[in-house]
Amino acid sequence: MCGILAALLMQGDAEKNRRDILKLSKLLRHRGPDQNSIYQAPDGRAFIAFERLMIVDPTDTGRQPFQIQTPEGNIAWALNSEIYNHQQLREAKLAGVDLHSKSDSAVVGYLYQKYGDSNELWNSLDGIFACVIWDERTGQFCAARDPIGICSLYWGHAEDGSVWFASEMKALQTKCKTVSYFPPGHVYRSSTGKLERWFKPDWISLDHIPTTPVDYPLLKQTFIDAVVKRLMSDAPLAILLSGGLDSSLVASVAVRHIKESTNAFDKDHKLHTYSIGIKGSPDLIAARKVADFLGTIHTEFTFTVEEGIDALYDLIWHIESYEQVRAAVPMYLLSQRIKAMGMKVVLSGEGADEIFGGYLYFHKAPNPEEYHRECVRLVTRLHQWDVLRANKAPFAFGLETRVPFLDKQFLQVAMNIDPRDKMPNLSEKPDGVHPKLEKYILRKAFDDPEQPYLPDEVLFRQKEQFSDGVGYDWVDGLKEYANKVVTDDMWESRFERFPVHPPRTREYYLLRAMFESHFPHPDAIKTVPQGLSIACSTPEALKWDPEWENMHEISGRAIKAVHEAADGFKLEKAPGDQPAANGVAH
Repeated sequence: MCGILAALLMQGDAEKNRRDILKLSKLLRHRGPDQNSIYQAPDGRAFIAFERLMIVDPTDTGRQPFQIQTPEGNIAWALNSEIYNHQQLREAKLAGVDLHSKSDSAVVGYLYQKYGDSNELWNSLDGIFACVIWDERTGQFCAARDPIGICSLYWGHAEDGSVWFASEMKALQTKCKTVSYFPPGHVYRSSTGKLERWFKPDWISLDHIPTTPVDYPLLKQTFIDAVVKRLMSDAPLAILLSGGLDSSLVASVAVRHIKESTNAFDKDHKLHTYSIGIKGSPDLIAARKVADFLGTIHTEFTFTVEEGIDALYDLIWHIESYEQVRAAVPMYLLSQRIKAMGMKVVLSGEGADEIFGGYLYFHKAPNPEEYHRECVRLVTRLHQWDVLRANKAPFAFGLETRVPFLDKQFLQVAMNIDPRDKMPNLSEKPDGVHPKLEKYILRKAFDDPEQPYLPDEVLFRQKEQFSDGVGYDWVDGLKEYANKVVTDDMWESRFERFPVHPPRTREYYLLRAMFESHFPHPDAIKTVPQGLSIACSTPEALKWDPEWENMHEISGRAIKAVHEAADGFKLEKAPGDQPAANGVAH
């Protein structure tokens, strides 16, 4: 993985442009602290800068941007990627071609040379990527992003007509008059001037409601395959372990099946697991129990509310959002410590809640059809939420995160399961023992009494959102701090300070102010999702319960009828987003 910055169709002095781009690329160096380099087209119209994190093929032959020399001109490309099937592509589609590199990213340019910029090219890739290709032969370029947007990518247009792409928005905002995130599963081709979707699975349509019954052996094996392929690394690899179902399953599968990987960094020694939380938090206790069961080399860290608050300003600069902050802070603090211990890659459990309806508000889904549509909405918006956090918070310290639940093949299986099989119902015990909790079919797929993947109390532990699981004191402490530092005068004037999408709580006022100090570009706020949420729902799902009207509380404790620790949790309606006639919020 890495950081990329491309400026294409440039005008003006090439040497000045080169210096400007190198300076902007330095803003991405935290993503790739191991090496940096730049490609410049012979006519000075195109530049691709690269900040490298050495993971696969850490030699100079893996250095990007790559180039293929041809008599008509070179093909240059750079990827922020992990292409897990690169070896198969070499054998099946590029047999006899000397790629000059063992890097997984190298295959893309050679596939482009052989097949052109086609949807077949992008669909052939099994992995994650943000890619830019410049073709000197035609003066054309293309850019593409992986299906779910796990690799961060933004783009913008400058006054001189140039088109820019970058792993993070911060490298674009001083040069581009327009800035936006590049949509997942899409490709932009300068030859057509069109942005098109290349990733078109059946499940992505809200009109497609699957009816296939759950196949437990298939679900289990597809997930095992997803984890094993993500053990591909020439650098030390570890696992983020919260002690919840999702990260614990990732850890368990990795420990049990690492021998099946042909390209793991070190499959003959114990895996490392790491966790973080407020002292005595639920996640720390659960993670220790899982690590002891699996026999990993486990390290746990604690942080205080004050340390979390101190990290806010830098954290928001890195994640480029004021959403996901509650969960991003502990991940950010943990990543710093993991990188200091020599790790470069971590596996994490993001995606399961979106795929299976794991959030507690799903207990209120009115019918199977709406349940499924909400899963689709969540998965297709992950690039602005959990995936954004999981990519950018660790990359603040040059640490790459891999998310096996969002594997393309696993998604195809899991998102085509009849939603009636997914829907929780605590009054039912389908196996005669366990209530039908959220993510029940995932739990049952790995419920193996003879050779258990996890202790029963972990496999059937209730959903705990990461920001809650690290310690309720963190969420409550952040809210208390915001209520203290955002004064009454500041709060009363919020409509003047933030005329577009004014914050509904003092916590969001605080985070929004930090965000705008880092990202003053008028388009920056458009990259952050808007709308209300209950326990991490989409805005659309607030219609499921009349009591949720005008609510905004992402903590799982907001679902009081379901959450085991909801007693005493205060849930308040958010103020309106427009001032009343007297200037006071509704």
